[in-house]
Amino acid sequence: MRTLISTAFISLDGVVEGPGGEPGYRNSGWTFQGIEFDPTAYELKSREQEQATAMLLGRVSYQAFSPVWPDMTEEFPGYNAMPKYVVSTTLKEEDLVANWGETTILRSLDDVAALKRTEGGPIIVHGSAALNRDLSDAGLIDRYHLLVFPVLLGAGKRLFSETDKDKQSLKLVESESYGNGVQKLVYDVTR
Repeated sequence: MRTLISTAFISLDGVVEGPGGEPGYRNSGWTFQGIEFDPTAYELKSREQEQATAMLLGRVSYQAFSPVWPDMTEEFPGYNAMPKYVVSTTLKEEDLVANWGETTILRSLDDVAALKRTEGGPIIVHGSAALNRDLSDAGLIDRYHLLVFPVLLGAGKRLFSETDKDKQSLKLVESESYGNGVQKLVYDVTR
């Protein structure tokens, strides 16, 4: 069984939208505006590229990342090389970019569950707020890698849904605080 890891830049109030400057969100770029850059806070991101063996994305994140990430060979060599899976009911094969390696379209959460049952290493989920909420609600996420930023954003896409469901317990397996106020929190989902 493969481990499904959700990774996110997240505000203290749970917003994950527009951390890197993506257009269309009022607070876009909030991870670097007014927050001192501390490279040690991003060590987790380097480790993710080394340890993950596949990337899972929703359609919106795939369409945002696929025109940009393939040309970022220094920043994302691991991600660019690994297989990608896109969960979408509307994306077509001809919508996939040709220069970002092997990409497979999954049509449902059942397809994600089947992917998790295959042999191989960890699968990392980037961006994809709606997909993350659906995966969490379906009990498919095994671990969370969170970089929590010391900001309150109010409105915006959130990592967790407001679905009324049974309590899900998490076990803190790694944490660190940085001088710029960012906190690294790594949780395993307990079952």
